[in-house]
Amino acid sequence: MSAMLGRVLIVEDEPRIRRFVRDALGREGCETFEAGDVGEGLEMAGAQHPDLIVLDLGLPDQSGLELIRKLRAWSSIPVLILSARIAEQDKVTALDAGADDYLTKPFGVAELLARVRALLRRRQQEAQPSPVRRFGDVVVDLSRRVVQRSGCEIHLTQLEYGLLATLLANDGKVLTHRQLLREVWGEGYAGQSHYLKVYVSRLRQKLEPNPTQPRFLLTETGVGYRFQS
Repeated sequence: MSAMLGRVLIVEDEPRIRRFVRDALGREGCETFEAGDVGEGLEMAGAQHPDLIVLDLGLPDQSGLELIRKLRAWSSIPVLILSARIAEQDKVTALDAGADDYLTKPFGVAELLARVRALLRRRQQEAQPSPVRRFGDVVVDLSRRVVQRSGCEIHLTQLEYGLLATLLANDGKVLTHRQLLREVWGEGYAGQSHYLKVYVSRLRQKLEPNPTQPRFLLTETGVGYRFQS
């Protein structure tokens, strides 16, 4: 990405919503491109090489889920879902298909831009990888597996560290319970979501300024967790 915030492809069939998102992103410093269906969206994704795709699920030719599945065959471009579907299972299905975040309609400009900034920041970090991550007064050296807070080393168990490293690697992305359990614990634990609650609580106690009101290790109710730097 250059001096602009990023290049964003908006795939949305409702002109009013598309215009609203385009204008908000333009004011934020994004260069935007628009498509009205899955076929056009995939073509523009290949031609314009965006840094982020903002995607509606209810498109006229196919479901937005099909765009995600086809896109993931050749690209890791972050995808932010905008959808009127509010059921938790709809969110989980989209995230498991390869979406990075999910915003329910109607939504406010401030929340939309915060989600966009987080995903664009993650995209930039992928382009310029660094083993050292900082948030608040915490420094994590992923190459040395060392975690410090206010200059003092913090002991994390192997599972705590694995969970933290997975969340850090997906800054701004919502990870479902199933995704985190598979990644950190293994396939046999995919249904054991109570493990996550315990270990996220431990990480908050060790790393958050106020564990009862977390700033970085965020809960997506009924869906999973998200690290927000």
